[in-house]
Amino acid sequence: MKERGYIKRPMARYPVRVFLDSNVILSGLLSDRGAPRLILDVLSLRLPVLQGATGKYNILEIERNLARKMPNLVPIYRKYLPLLDLEIVPLPSPETIEAMAGQSVDKDLPVLASATACRADYLVTGDKKDFAKAKESGQYCFQIVSPTEFLAGVLQALVAK
Repeated sequence: MKERGYIKRPMARYPVRVFLDSNVILSGLLSDRGAPRLILDVLSLRLPVLQGATGKYNILEIERNLARKMPNLVPIYRKYLPLLDLEIVPLPSPETIEAMAGQSVDKDLPVLASATACRADYLVTGDKKDFAKAKESGQYCFQIVSPTEFLAGVLQALVAK
């Protein structure tokens, strides 16, 4: 349920599992401010109420983009990534991806499959429009939110507990 743009959800289970899309990790690494950076900073604290995850697919995408566009940042990325203590979900099978066809743009089907596999509570992405159909379907065990929505609703509720 949404209230004034914030996500309200009873949090009966800890840790809350947050799956980060590639764009959130990249944005957080490349900027020293903004919601993606704050999410990475909070995950690096290793609070017991929050567990971060991403997919092997996402890791490969990040590494490919960095190697192609900003190779000088690859060593920094490799040093910083372990500090986040992210669960890395293995690549989904082609059959799993095929079964999800039409739920998002094809390039993001492995992201949906990985978030489902890790039983995420939230999929945090800067590309919500690519996941609109999945969000509207209501068939996933997680909410699809922007980094700002995650900070404003979920993280705020965790801190208040």
